[in-house]
Amino acid sequence: MNETPRTAPGKRLRVLAAMSGGVDSAVAAARAAEAGHDVTGVHLALSANPQSFRTGARGCCTVEDSRDARRAADVIGIPFYVWDLAERFREDVVEDFVAEYAAGRTPNPCLRCNEKIKFAALLDKALALGFDAVCTGHYATVVERPDGGRELHRASDAAKDQSYVLGVLDERQLAHAMFPLGDTLTTKDEIRAEAERRGLAVARKPDSHDICFIADGDTQGFLARRLGTAEGDILDEDGNRLGTHSGAYGFTVGQRKGLRIGVPADDGKPRYVLDISPVRNTVTVGPADALDVHALTAIRPRWCGTPPTGPAAYTAQLRAHGDDVPVTAEPVGDELRVSFAEPVRGVAPGQAVVLYDGTRVVGSATIAATIRHVEEKPPVTV
Repeated sequence: MNETPRTAPGKRLRVLAAMSGGVDSAVAAARAAEAGHDVTGVHLALSANPQSFRTGARGCCTVEDSRDARRAADVIGIPFYVWDLAERFREDVVEDFVAEYAAGRTPNPCLRCNEKIKFAALLDKALALGFDAVCTGHYATVVERPDGGRELHRASDAAKDQSYVLGVLDERQLAHAMFPLGDTLTTKDEIRAEAERRGLAVARKPDSHDICFIADGDTQGFLARRLGTAEGDILDEDGNRLGTHSGAYGFTVGQRKGLRIGVPADDGKPRYVLDISPVRNTVTVGPADALDVHALTAIRPRWCGTPPTGPAAYTAQLRAHGDDVPVTAEPVGDELRVSFAEPVRGVAPGQAVVLYDGTRVVGSATIAATIRHVEEKPPVTV
């Protein structure tokens, strides 16, 4: 397999455009073709039993999406194929999602899909077939350094930036990644207007904001069907029983709604999920200030370039649409230790912490444990 990036400025590349059937990926493919590249469109069939039509803006990878992608490719004037990656997607994304919830963690399947499907399975197949790059409709920017290496940066429009879900990409993958929408200071309405000017029928198609393989948006119902029901206790911080649940997997740290406790707190204030124990099958709830996290330990770090060698100041993003927070972070063996300048809330094991140096994505890691009091020692990951 040729691993040498062939991405010199002005060079005509062979580009494989991943076309989901939505407006962003269609416009991205059109821009790549307009820039003079030799573009081929591909729709990834990720479901073994795709539905004929989506429900509103939920889900993706339906028969309808495949047809929309094909029609867009015809308008752009590029070849189009459908590749079946359903089994790989089931193993690497869906089963991982279920296993993480069963273990009391809160995963982000979009990061796993980018890591394992779009920029692993798809990219490897593309390179084997002689393509130079994979193009997607993500809002992020790849910058080439003077030495020829690649860096991942935030999109020009911070409101649409999606670099968080791409923080799992390493430098080799970035060398073959193309994000034509990332350096565009345009609103989503302007992207839709561009699609209309190009004659793309997906111009007014609703965006999908949900987990793509849970078309009805009912994550708890999906997990219940996969994991079954298992009644357990909802406890307060002192271990007092406040109520019951039908499955600890139906909760996430920081959750306020849907607790169904029935008994009000002594101070009358809302309570939040503080901890989930799949071993004891319990959910612990408490006041908002008990959610304050001062530090965390993360595992499986992935670096978008050369790994850091010591402690340094960065900003960190803890969820897809979260704010930047100042941190000090240091790789320690196979872990990443992160300390917050000010305590943050709603940090759940299983989520990703993505580090930034300005607009540059340094890398990401999966949160394994949190420290809620400054006097605590760093948690031990097992």
